[in-house]
Amino acid sequence: MTDNSFWTLPADRATRGSGVRYELTVVRPPFTADAGSFPPNDAAAAVEFARSLDVIDDVLEDLGPRKGSDTYTVGTRADLDIIQVGVWGNVISVSTPAYADDGNDMPLLYEAERLRKRYPDALVVGRCEVHCGAEHTEDLVMVPDGPMFHACGWPSDDPFVLTGDPAAVMAACGVTTEMLEDLDIWFDLDDDPDENDWGGVATACLGAADPWGRADVEYASLRVRHSESATSHMESLFFITG
Repeated sequence: MTDNSFWTLPADRATRGSGVRYELTVVRPPFTADAGSFPPNDAAAAVEFARSLDVIDDVLEDLGPRKGSDTYTVGTRADLDIIQVGVWGNVISVSTPAYADDGNDMPLLYEAERLRKRYPDALVVGRCEVHCGAEHTEDLVMVPDGPMFHACGWPSDDPFVLTGDPAAVMAACGVTTEMLEDLDIWFDLDDDPDENDWGGVATACLGAADPWGRADVEYASLRVRHSESATSHMESLFFITG
């Protein structure tokens, strides 16, 4: 089996559109974790966590540490093989383009449900935004032994699907509408679901434990072989074939 045995396209094939974010974060107790005081990333544990994910077939190469504030641009098929993973004590997070979606497969939700069973005491937060012909977002929050919400679709357009109980999730995470207003996050349960900033709500629920976008947080950058199904999914989403 070669490094890219599941791809049918060459490594230099240009992608259409790009992913803005595709992150899944697990926060285990205590829930007072603050990214500003994280311990150093456990690179070995990050590799093992990556290997445990449903969308990953194997880790092929450790490309070294990167800062949480670094941006990574997907421009070619080869770029889709690069993921970012961090394990900082009781906080674990991964970013992989395999979680990007157009509403048909929802790999982010599927992986989050697996992680919720694996870490039943954890808060699980997912945020995904991709531009492939049009913008598609998917955001979720799962509270340990409690409520969840999952919002997925095309903002300001149909179809847009909201499941779960966002008000109960916000209450469990200590997030109020006043807090969202202070953060300039648009949210009103009386509005149509596609009009709300669900990514902002998920970020508020994650709170100080959010590792992404911070210059003082370091994660591992890995080149991986995604699973056969994840590779097929990315080919259909990021490329025009046929």
